[in-house]
Amino acid sequence: MANVNVYKQTGEKKGSVKLDDSVFGAEFNEPLVHQVITAQRNNARQGTKCSLTRTEVRGGGKKPWRQKGTGRARHGSSRSPIWTGGGVAFAPKPRDFSQKINKQQRRGALISVLSEKVAKDQFLIIDEINLKDVKTKEMSAIFEAFKLDIKTHTVTDDAGKKVQKVSKALPKILLVVGENDANVVRAAKNIPYVKTVSGALVNVYDLVVSDKCVVTLEAAKKIEEAYKD
Repeated sequence: MANVNVYKQTGEKKGSVKLDDSVFGAEFNEPLVHQVITAQRNNARQGTKCSLTRTEVRGGGKKPWRQKGTGRARHGSSRSPIWTGGGVAFAPKPRDFSQKINKQQRRGALISVLSEKVAKDQFLIIDEINLKDVKTKEMSAIFEAFKLDIKTHTVTDDAGKKVQKVSKALPKILLVVGENDANVVRAAKNIPYVKTVSGALVNVYDLVVSDKCVVTLEAAKKIEEAYKD
């Protein structure tokens, strides 16, 4: 069983919780994660872009000028792709980019990424989030308490030692909450580096692109119940 620390929203450690290894202790399967993310991004594409070919552009039935004797290049239509107002060569047409991913693949990829987050200490569990007022500054204070509003990166100094430096880029935090945490969602939506989802809607792509995953204890238990063997 994976043993993960549980914290209060003030940053103080409250205890720990044991999570099922079948969900939070699996091996990282990079090919499967890549396949699921590719499908997820393709499924989000609308595929509605469309342009007209030379046969679909109105007009152009008359030959612009006679074939010979003018000194100009020969043309048969003013709707040729090389003319202004003409059609588009190899014009894009509406198409379906969706890819099918079965439940076992989606579950396997999600478990793989969750386990990787726990192994790399990028999975933070907060007992519960209680807000006096539904204000953005209250949510920002919680992230500041855990120093999650600062993004660091590893560099090598002149002596060859690896040191941590603060990056100018904002961190990406995925906040996973329970179904009844509407106030938390409202308070966090204006923080630029935070994306909030419910435990039922957590997905592989959001987990992979986040630098840190902050989960309420309720949401962690629901994820465990939904995906354990």
